[in-house]
Amino acid sequence: MNRRSFLQWMATWGAFLGSDLAVFSRVWGQAGSGAAAGQSSSGSVKPAAAGKTCRVVTVRNSAVLLGDNRVNSHAADQMVTEGMLRLTGESGADAAWKKLFSTGDVVGIKVNAMGGMPSATHTGVVDAIIAGLKKAGIRDENIIVWDRLTDELQKAGYVINRSGPGARCFGTDRDYDPYPETAGSIGSCFSALVSSRCTALINVPVLKDHDLSGVSLGLKNFYGAIHNPNKYHDHNCDPYIADLNTHPYLKDRLRLTICDGLSMQYNGGPAFKPQWNEPFSTLIFGIDPVAVDRVGCGLIEEHRRERGLPSLRDAGRNPVHIATAAQRGLGVDDPARIEVVSI
Repeated sequence: MNRRSFLQWMATWGAFLGSDLAVFSRVWGQAGSGAAAGQSSSGSVKPAAAGKTCRVVTVRNSAVLLGDNRVNSHAADQMVTEGMLRLTGESGADAAWKKLFSTGDVVGIKVNAMGGMPSATHTGVVDAIIAGLKKAGIRDENIIVWDRLTDELQKAGYVINRSGPGARCFGTDRDYDPYPETAGSIGSCFSALVSSRCTALINVPVLKDHDLSGVSLGLKNFYGAIHNPNKYHDHNCDPYIADLNTHPYLKDRLRLTICDGLSMQYNGGPAFKPQWNEPFSTLIFGIDPVAVDRVGCGLIEEHRRERGLPSLRDAGRNPVHIATAAQRGLGVDDPARIEVVSI
């Protein structure tokens, strides 16, 4: 999204976000026309503008998608490496990954497989993330790719591996804790993966619209960590999504979000609807999960506007859970306080 497009989106959503549009315009203007805050037109990162509290990095590479939903592994590796370098400020990939993960971590990579291969987290993106974790010295057996159901992972193109060579990959299935935990309005049994096995989490959602919550990005992706997500879809899933993410199993273990926007489902989600799904060739990186969702939501809104669709608010599914998550202290919701670096 360029500066002009993002400001048009902000004009529509400024009241909902509670941000100062004039301040936001000045911040984006500092970098010059067509450049994001804190970024020059050539893509080099400048010091964050005054008042910035977090960074979100978007990396786009038109060569990453091949036919039949396949991923150019070389391009995906480059995108993940570049995103991590810009996000962490490190000069080398090893240092970037070691800044967030230690050799003793057991890292759970939460993907989104429910849409099937056309709209799931791409396996090629996950492969690049696994390669990065190995740069931090994390062993294969301590890397677990997971989602709710093993069957859905298989349908999305993942190879199930519970104990063989390589990183692990399997669904939670029925492996939930026997007693529920509470977090605000949520009362759920958590996957044993997040409650007792993993010490760190990487959230790898997809960039998609949702027919109830407005968008299904990083925050909502953790509905796959509980046994009863069907209970929490009233009122545009608010405050349930935000409350779930306040639980220490998630809040204290989440180290990184990489939103898979190689394709975008900008309407009709969360199921795959080919008439509203387009290649987008972008990954979105952030340590702050709320900021990543705010930027991802903005990209979806702009795509909808360009195609003559109503805003999510006008469609009756305002993604208010993002603002609620900010109110719960989970991150930054105000775009004027997010440094967006686009590569």
